[in-house]
Amino acid sequence: MNGVYASIHSECFTVPRPWSEAEFISLNSDPAVFTIGDANGLVMGRIIVDEAELLTIAVRPSSRRTGQGRALLLAFAETARSRGASTAFLEVAADNAPAISLYKSAGFIESGRRKNYYKHPNGQTIDALVMQIHL
Repeated sequence: MNGVYASIHSECFTVPRPWSEAEFISLNSDPAVFTIGDANGLVMGRIIVDEAELLTIAVRPSSRRTGQGRALLLAFAETARSRGASTAFLEVAADNAPAISLYKSAGFIESGRRKNYYKHPNGQTIDALVMQIHL
């Protein structure tokens, strides 16, 4: 599935840059990391003690607006809780309005900002919003 996940990621991201199959393989070899997905979307998280980090979530453009992103986000939260996490956080590009809307609708709140965190291919930088939720 790592190759499928890399393919999905490449369809969804330029900022941050898409992850390669080798990066998915490496991340998925870490016992703290979990990935939930299928041929149309994925969510990847990592648990450290009682905190979960949403590493990435991606849904193929052809499968968007079908509820898959919300389902993946809920699966992430359920899995994180089952692995002992009491809070979760993520970073999202400040200009990614659809993702921010999804996260807010699921109960995530903005808890910080990382200035110039992401870099567009044209060299422009964009802040990352740090969002969190109590699980």
